[in-house]
Amino acid sequence: MEIMTLLKQYVKTKWLARRFSSREQLVKWQEAQVRAMLTRILPASPFYRKRLGTPEQWRQMEPIDKKRMMDHFDELNTCGIKKEEAFAIARKAETTRDFTPQLNGVTVGLSSGTSGNRGLFLVGPQEQARWAGVILAKALPGQLWSTQRIAFFLRANSNLYTAVDRRRIQFSFFDLQIPLDQHLDHLNQYQPTVLVAPASMLRMLATAQHRGKLRISPIKVISVAEVLDPLDQTYIAEVFGQLVHQIYQCTEGLLAVSCSHGTLHINEDLVVVEKEYLDEQKERFFPIITDFSRTTQPIIRYRLNDILTEKRTPCPCGSVFMALESIEGRADDLFVFRHENEARWVSVFPDFIRRAVITSSDEIEEYTVRQLSYEQVEVALLMKDGEGPSMREQERVRQSLEQVIADQQGQLPAIEFAPYELNLGTKKLRRVERMFVQGEQAID
Repeated sequence: MEIMTLLKQYVKTKWLARRFSSREQLVKWQEAQVRAMLTRILPASPFYRKRLGTPEQWRQMEPIDKKRMMDHFDELNTCGIKKEEAFAIARKAETTRDFTPQLNGVTVGLSSGTSGNRGLFLVGPQEQARWAGVILAKALPGQLWSTQRIAFFLRANSNLYTAVDRRRIQFSFFDLQIPLDQHLDHLNQYQPTVLVAPASMLRMLATAQHRGKLRISPIKVISVAEVLDPLDQTYIAEVFGQLVHQIYQCTEGLLAVSCSHGTLHINEDLVVVEKEYLDEQKERFFPIITDFSRTTQPIIRYRLNDILTEKRTPCPCGSVFMALESIEGRADDLFVFRHENEARWVSVFPDFIRRAVITSSDEIEEYTVRQLSYEQVEVALLMKDGEGPSMREQERVRQSLEQVIADQQGQLPAIEFAPYELNLGTKKLRRVERMFVQGEQAID
């Protein structure tokens, strides 16, 4: 039964990609999908039933976030699963590394907790099959009947991911908790046609390939789970000779997949995205998402704290689905400084910091920039010769960062340089990161 659901969703996804000729047509269709979904889930979800009223009023509901979703988990989901028992089965899976157990036929998973709060996600068997159909339609190179070997690197496996393992399509999970050297022989024997991993792991795999330890020829390379930095993107693409694609997925759903041109498009055949703009130019925004493809754990007007940048120029692929220039990072990675002469804060977007560093020198191979306090920023650089930066190169980076901060009228911090070390383990790579929580205290 589930294989039929997968095939049906695969065909539907391919068809929908060509169906819409205008934004107006798409928005009208989305509205009908949301209302139909709400009609199904409101009787089974006391949380939304109390807050929504009628399906027609859904856009008037106050947005929710991860904390509110987890606080009301028991009354939000539609299958009667309790938060305590869901956490128990998810934690056991992470400890034993056996991700097959389900709860009442429902797949349970944990988010990575990058923002400090680990979230639960629930996916029913039909939703799982539909997800597999969507991901195969959007991300698989060639046709469904073509032979593919997918190598998937992630912190945790899931029934959701193994749902794509079907006859000609082989799926092999590579655990990020196991050192890379222990995966190389398996990869060389497996010879994946599709390589899926966080950007930091793709970078490590590319380095192993460059040094001759890894000898694979994937026809598609996909970055997941982390912000794809332009420096990493260029290096990975050059080593593997492939455009680096992206899949933007989180606890709250499968939000975007890149097209054949490498442009990341919101999956507007699955979700409605409302924008909470962060700048006067109305380019950067927090997404407020409503997923009309999920009913086990409904996601309605859910506010993410990811900073997305909208692409202004049309994508050559011709899709009417919203295109993204980039996923900049999380709201808690905005650098925050005191205003140079007023009693207020100023913020600097992660992308401004990122570009200030990588445009200051062509010799930078890798980097991290961490804001340690309002007055202190730490920069670590690895140059292409494998050494640390010269004093001249440090000064270029310092001036570039100071210019970006001054452009936003921020008080200039002390910019210090540290040796470059990247020992991630299972932690997500964040090349631009604020290391403290912005306080509530007034500025003197």
